[in-house]
Amino acid sequence: MEEEKNSVTQLSGEDLQIERKKFDRDDKAEESESLRKDETVQIEEDSSNGVQGEPEAAGQSAEASEAGNEDLVTEGPEERLQVEKKESDQDDKAEESEVVQGEDTPQIEEKPINGAQGEPGAARQGQGTEATVGGKEDLMEMYEESFRRVEEGQVVQGRVVQIDNEFVLVDIGYKSEGQVPIAEVTRPDGTIDAEVGDTIDVMMERWDDEGGVVLLSKEKASKIKVWDDIKKAYEEDGVVRGVITNRVKGGLSVDIGVPAFLPGSQVSLRSVRDLDQMVGETFEFKVLKYNRKRSNIVLSRRVILEKAREAKRAETLATIHEGKVMTGVVKNITEYGAFIDLGGIDGLLHITDMSWGRIGHPSEIFSVGDEVTVKVLNLDLERERVSLGLKQLVPDPWTTAEEKYPIASHVKGKVVSFTDYGAFVELEKGIEGLIHVSEMSWTKKVRHPSKVVSVGETVEAIVLNISAGNRRISLGMKQVVPNPWDVVGEKYPVGTTIEGKIKNITDFGVFIGIDEGIDGLVHISDISWTKRIKHPSELYKKGDVVQAIVLNIDKENERFSLGIKQLQKDPWETIPERYEVGDKITGTITNVTEFGLFVELEEGIEGLIHVSEVNREKIKTPVGRFQVGDIVSAKVININPKERRIGLSIKQLEMEEERDLVVNYLSTYKGSQSSLGEVLKENLKEKAVNQEPAEQPFETSADKVEEGGPEVTAEDQQKIED
Repeated sequence: MEEEKNSVTQLSGEDLQIERKKFDRDDKAEESESLRKDETVQIEEDSSNGVQGEPEAAGQSAEASEAGNEDLVTEGPEERLQVEKKESDQDDKAEESEVVQGEDTPQIEEKPINGAQGEPGAARQGQGTEATVGGKEDLMEMYEESFRRVEEGQVVQGRVVQIDNEFVLVDIGYKSEGQVPIAEVTRPDGTIDAEVGDTIDVMMERWDDEGGVVLLSKEKASKIKVWDDIKKAYEEDGVVRGVITNRVKGGLSVDIGVPAFLPGSQVSLRSVRDLDQMVGETFEFKVLKYNRKRSNIVLSRRVILEKAREAKRAETLATIHEGKVMTGVVKNITEYGAFIDLGGIDGLLHITDMSWGRIGHPSEIFSVGDEVTVKVLNLDLERERVSLGLKQLVPDPWTTAEEKYPIASHVKGKVVSFTDYGAFVELEKGIEGLIHVSEMSWTKKVRHPSKVVSVGETVEAIVLNISAGNRRISLGMKQVVPNPWDVVGEKYPVGTTIEGKIKNITDFGVFIGIDEGIDGLVHISDISWTKRIKHPSELYKKGDVVQAIVLNIDKENERFSLGIKQLQKDPWETIPERYEVGDKITGTITNVTEFGLFVELEEGIEGLIHVSEVNREKIKTPVGRFQVGDIVSAKVININPKERRIGLSIKQLEMEEERDLVVNYLSTYKGSQSSLGEVLKENLKEKAVNQEPAEQPFETSADKVEEGGPEVTAEDQQKIED
């Protein structure tokens, strides 16, 4: 009995020692729980910062980019290190407890144990104080079970066992199921993102042993897992997948489970002008930098694209060669061509190699992103330059152009462009002909082709010439209809009187419409026989209907000459009948020049008084002595109807009038004995007698006049007057 008592006493001491260690362990567990709660609070704060940290992530992207590597890769927080240290201490305690139990096992007596491990204590009911092997196993199982309890803040996997209106029950291998709030598994549209039997990751928030309640969080577990994935992607050069949510300063905000920042320079291989078009797109990204403490993550899509491009580039360079037909994507468009991405290497498709026909701008047939099949024309691997061609995939239409479009053949085409000298007409894709402005109309003088045709209009023409080697075809529009100049000569022979409307007035004449497209010119010199016309507008205006006579038709130069004055007889033809040399005329001075005076004899008929015929005295110019409008009398000294000239003289008229005056005066006093002549005669005779005798008698001017001799000279007339 004493031995049993001592055994019981000893067993009781060992049990007390075990219980004391259990209490120490519980104290450690409580301390660990306290630390876990602190970590949970920190995680919740981090989670809260993550939810609300999108602006912070965008705003602090520059700070995260500038932060050093030490700060950015600080993945293991102090809380996680403390938890690992506590777990290590618990493992040491467990090993120590096992050693103690191993030494005292034969003397262990099963006793009821209260608390969380109460179930194994039922095996000791009705037993003695002596320990058994079965009691030891139950006690060890109970002890190990106590360490299976999940710590707060730990992420574990669980299986959904039930879904109700408030919670989702999840079996995490604990003695009771954990509860996840139903809101954490509810989609935006109200549906539940979980089903019974699904395996999900959850985080232990807290447990209540007395109430048997275990509170779990799926959202916090997801955030912890996201950071683990970010760390793994950063360290192992992996990728993360996310959705671009919105545009922020300097780039884009991306949701990868937590907000992250995508700089604008890392969006694509080339600068993206409109970042808003990227919102809502899902891509894979590389993690350039991250800082969990500051909730900053910097991503890059460009790194992934560059890597893919380099792989394609190596593959393309290994297979590309001149003459190869390849498929690429239009990457960029310029005025001179388009750049085609052949797979890591770009080639230039020049505008001249896009089509055998005319192309104004590459954007007429291509858009960025279009897939196009091209042929490699030239390859320079050292400089990585590739020249591409599209039109080379089809035959050159000029090789058969001369057979399809022989000279004088009738063709139809569409006007595609203008120049100052003509219009280009597309006969088929790749073949264009030129209609020169001179070949557009038989009668009209075309200054610009747009006056006759318009771009896009279908026209008919005749092939005038073709040179396939020079890729040129000359076309004519006017040749489609007969030439009106071929029949105008027969219709309007020279001398025919026509009537038409004045279409245009110029300095040199007026144009009169005759037939459609044919105008006749009345030169200013053919308007009037007699009138001096400075400008045709003095007599006519545009639209007046006039008559004229056909003077000449020049088919080669397409000229039609008309005359208006020819409708009447030329007044100069009857001038000799109306004026004779020696006639005295009176007229009005119409012009005063250095060389003489122009005097109008009648309407349209003028005579010229030369400066030498103005006065008996020698004068250099009549200017200043006469004025326009003065009325003068002159003598007609010559007439030339062919040259339309009449010569006049004031000097000769005055001399003639003086001579007639002397003659009339002498004839009046001829019968009188005391006539002046007789008196002079007697005086002269007496004077001669007194002097030396003359061999012949002196014959005076008066004698000559009486005998009908020569005219009285100026000296004689002066003497007579004296």
